[in-house]
Amino acid sequence: MFDFFKPKEKAIKIPKEQILPTYFKMRTWSLSGVVIGYMGYYLVRNNITLSTPFIQSQLELTKSEIGTITGSMLIAYGISKGAMSVISDKADPKKYMALGLILCALINVLLGFSNSFYAYVGFVIALGVFQGMGVGPSFITLANWYPKKERGIYTAVWNISHNLGGGIVAPIISVSGFILAAFLGVSVAEFNEKYWNINHFYVPALCAVLISLYVLYALKGSPKNEGLVDISELNLMRGIKDEEVKAAQSPNLSSFQIFYRYVLKNKNAWYVAFMDTFVYMVRFGLISWLPIYLTSTKGFSKEEMGVAFLFFEWAAIPSTLLAGYISDKLFKGYRMPPAIGAMVIIFFMIIGYFTSNNLYLVIFFAAMAGCLVYIPQFLASVQTMEVVPAFAVGSCVGLRGFMSYVVGASLGTKAIGLAVDYFDSWNAGLFILLSACVLCIICSTLCHFSAKKKYQ
Repeated sequence: MFDFFKPKEKAIKIPKEQILPTYFKMRTWSLSGVVIGYMGYYLVRNNITLSTPFIQSQLELTKSEIGTITGSMLIAYGISKGAMSVISDKADPKKYMALGLILCALINVLLGFSNSFYAYVGFVIALGVFQGMGVGPSFITLANWYPKKERGIYTAVWNISHNLGGGIVAPIISVSGFILAAFLGVSVAEFNEKYWNINHFYVPALCAVLISLYVLYALKGSPKNEGLVDISELNLMRGIKDEEVKAAQSPNLSSFQIFYRYVLKNKNAWYVAFMDTFVYMVRFGLISWLPIYLTSTKGFSKEEMGVAFLFFEWAAIPSTLLAGYISDKLFKGYRMPPAIGAMVIIFFMIIGYFTSNNLYLVIFFAAMAGCLVYIPQFLASVQTMEVVPAFAVGSCVGLRGFMSYVVGASLGTKAIGLAVDYFDSWNAGLFILLSACVLCIICSTLCHFSAKKKYQ
């Protein structure tokens, strides 16, 4: 690995009486860094989904070809998330995360110049590769600064970055389009017809570059590298039972050796990976097709579709925070019961979303599905940090990311596009999503009983 990425331990040591106050201050800054940083990754990712109606119209593409564009990015992201997260175990989180954001912004600029199907596919694959640099540093930071008993709620706080970034894309695109149309002296309709690539690609890219600067400022390394002490010692100073695997217990292994010994041979890591695979199948099966489905089948205008998209993302914020608190307090660290309950409700919300023709009910069902689908995804993230030692978190995230995107998200995008085209009916997508819900519930149940056995 390049020396630039290697974490460096600061020469200064914080005096003992200042360790805890400094620790709380640094972990707050670090949390803000990964929340805002990962939000930035979604600004230059979910804008692709919102662009699909324009790309389809511009190039006269089929649903299967649109599925190829979105699916190619997700497959590339899944492979990259696996590899990049393994590498991130040995990297400085803030440099790694900030560089990934800048590279994603660059690809978005290139997407703005694209005018062919193959150009879009090539650039979204590159985008997916660089998107893989965001999640590993986030989980490593959370594992470094927060003990197990607090990870539910604080990981929930981080997890809303998905929804903040994903949901704010539509308002940013709409507002910037309105402002730019006024500046150019054209109507909004004419701007969206001729210059839509500016607010869909260039504006999010600029936002991502600015956010990368904040990541470099706010995000910290591990407590020990920042002049404090290891998290296990900080826990003892706070009167928290030592739950962490001490750094001294981590042998000097390569990234691949850590991945093989602590992840590939760990059945609990596989349970979480398969559970998350089906969560992502549902999530991307809904969100990737929401713009085209609502405008072509339900008769939504692009503005109404943008509102539904925003509600799908932002409705998850309160539910995710509540689920994190409940899993910490009510279920005493067991993450799967709230996940199972959420998936059962999602099953019926999907039926309502596909069968209702009432505008407000469709938005309600979409919002409820969005409100709940991030709960099992987020709880799988927390479970990931608890089935392996702290020094293997990035590697475990890598396995889960590979499975959830390469298998789950691609089935939710490409497979649904192919099925809808083949059967000439959106009911094919409905059956695929309902099947994914059932399989997710089964895997979540296996995760729960495995966790009970481990901690009893």
